[in-house]
Amino acid sequence: MPTILHIDTATEQAGVCISRDQTVLHLLESPDQKNHAAFVQPAIQQLLQETGIALSGIDAVAVVAGPGSYTGLRVGLASAKGICYALQKPLILLNTLKVMAQALISNSSATQEPVVGNDLVCPLIDARRMEVFTAVYDTSLRETWPPQALILEAGSFSSLLDKGRVHFCGSGLQKLEGLIHHAHAVFHHSGHSVRDMITLAEEAFETQSFADLAYSEPLYVKEFFDSSKAVR
Repeated sequence: MPTILHIDTATEQAGVCISRDQTVLHLLESPDQKNHAAFVQPAIQQLLQETGIALSGIDAVAVVAGPGSYTGLRVGLASAKGICYALQKPLILLNTLKVMAQALISNSSATQEPVVGNDLVCPLIDARRMEVFTAVYDTSLRETWPPQALILEAGSFSSLLDKGRVHFCGSGLQKLEGLIHHAHAVFHHSGHSVRDMITLAEEAFETQSFADLAYSEPLYVKEFFDSSKAVR
């Protein structure tokens, strides 16, 4: 099985880890979102020292490529692409929302409201004001709604909730809880970790689902506005 370096700087908590055969060999995380850029490279070096694995010994680099923090996405992808370019290793891009959904499905069995059967999973990433980045998945992680930017309203998920249970999670949850009071809405306050990348990354490796290094870009979902280029 592959040895994979995982990088996640897409949301509030940054993390890096090395895995082999679905097992975490070592993991480091930082809760300081403003410090992601300073965290990543030293953390990778520490991982290598702790595991005794040479950077050239990894088989691929997996990175959470968005949606999420604009700055965080660029930090993570730049680090991953730099390693892959230098060592000629394959790059695996993972969707933040799918990683969050994977985390909820994997961990919900220990909760009072596990994800089962025909339930749906809806991760939410907090954006500005009442906006979130979101998508909806079934229990096999097939998209019911593709990743999108959404302005939350009371009826935002009514068409899904009227048909069955929808499990919501993520940093945008607080905005939604005040709007939706449907009997089929289940709110989970658990988060995700860089370790939740492992299953998806290994699946991508086995199917050779690698990204093109030259053309890989963050998945912003909505257009990024660069204030430095604004007309003055």
